Amino acid sequence: MIIELILIYIAAVNVIAFFLFGIDKWKARRAKWRISESTLLGVAVIGGSIGAWMGMKVWHHKTLHKKFRYGIPLILLAQTAVALYLLKEVMHQP
Repeated sequence: MIIELILIYIAAVNVIAFFLFGIDKWKARRAKWRISESTLLGVAVIGGSIGAWMGMKVWHHKTLHKKFRYGIPLILLAQTAVALYLLKEVMHQP
């Protein structure tokens, strides 16, 4: 049950991250109020790094900003390492 809830959370936060990048790109093109960089990075940190990375690629947004170009992949790498460690620990439970 807990695994299913975690997967639903991860899926939801990644969909949100993906669309936040798209919305921010749309707003940037129209000189409207923008979504803060800290919000975009924060959503990646709380589990939306895949969606953020995909949003950067699909919407061609924030790709020239070093903190996004390098930060999002580093967050994704760290989250993958933690997930693999936790999966290993769960699989070795008696």
